[in-house]
Amino acid sequence: MYLEIVTPEAMVFQADVDAVKVPGINGEFQMLNNHAPIVSTLTDGTVKINLASASTEIEKLSSDFKQEGKELFYDIKGGVLEMKDNKAIILAD
Repeated sequence: MYLEIVTPEAMVFQADVDAVKVPGINGEFQMLNNHAPIVSTLTDGTVKINLASASTEIEKLSSDFKQEGKELFYDIKGGVLEMKDNKAIILAD
């Protein structure tokens, strides 16, 4: 799936990923490739990104990202997520 993370300041992430786990308003949930369409509000927490096994190294990540192997972690204060047509967009605060 393709993931974009957008903040009021800039687009902070764009890449193909295997999975993304987000802090939903009713609890944490994960999306994989071809997930059903969904719109959800997000709460304070950490977005966990599993990078696609075929993806190249992600360059120019902001210092707000933490990386452990093929996993990235990005803290948010809240926001909105939309998943449609195998593309997830997170509008983060």
